[in-house]
Amino acid sequence: MNILTITLLQAQAGGAQAPAGAGGTFWIMIILMFVVMWAFMIRPQRKQQKELEKFRNELKKGDKVVTAGGIYGTVDEIKERSVLIKVDGDVKLRVDKNSIVRDFTEDTPKA
Repeated sequence: MNILTITLLQAQAGGAQAPAGAGGTFWIMIILMFVVMWAFMIRPQRKQQKELEKFRNELKKGDKVVTAGGIYGTVDEIKERSVLIKVDGDVKLRVDKNSIVRDFTEDTPKA
């Protein structure tokens, strides 16, 4: 038997019926649940994505950055989709702009 058959059999047998206002309360609770999910999960994530996109678009030569793979380096050249970072000495890596996740200029100790 499927759920529809069981529901119809209960309705014919005079099973327990929901109060008249229960349908409206159910929809209000569902809507509130989605509003709370949006406020605490989706909205902050969108804000963080916009800040990261702004950071990537404002990169300039000499910025100290960290890639998603944990590579620390200094921006040497910027193209539309990629960034050349100087890692150590003469070692340079070309990485996708989307792999740069953080600026660590402020984190460096001032000696």
